[in-house]
Amino acid sequence: MIFVIATLTIKPGSLEAILPHARAVIAATQDENGCLAYDMFASVSAPDTLVFVERWQSRSDLSAHSKQPHLKTWREASDPFVVSKVIEIVHPEKIETF
Repeated sequence: MIFVIATLTIKPGSLEAILPHARAVIAATQDENGCLAYDMFASVSAPDTLVFVERWQSRSDLSAHSKQPHLKTWREASDPFVVSKVIEIVHPEKIETF
């Protein structure tokens, strides 16, 4: 299982403009093969920070995701609003859940 944490800082006041595009990419991605979870969250303490939390069955599923047309559409639509982006891919040896 692969986890991805993608943190985006967006331009102040652009949340409402970016939300429809985020909803579209989330819905399309959740239907992809190997996608176990995919959603976006807004930070309570930093209102211009959005965090995508993803869980993929395999690295190859995640790689296939990066080539999907809806992800390209998302990137093009969100690009004018994104100030910075950090993507972390976690390849866990062991995950503790409680």
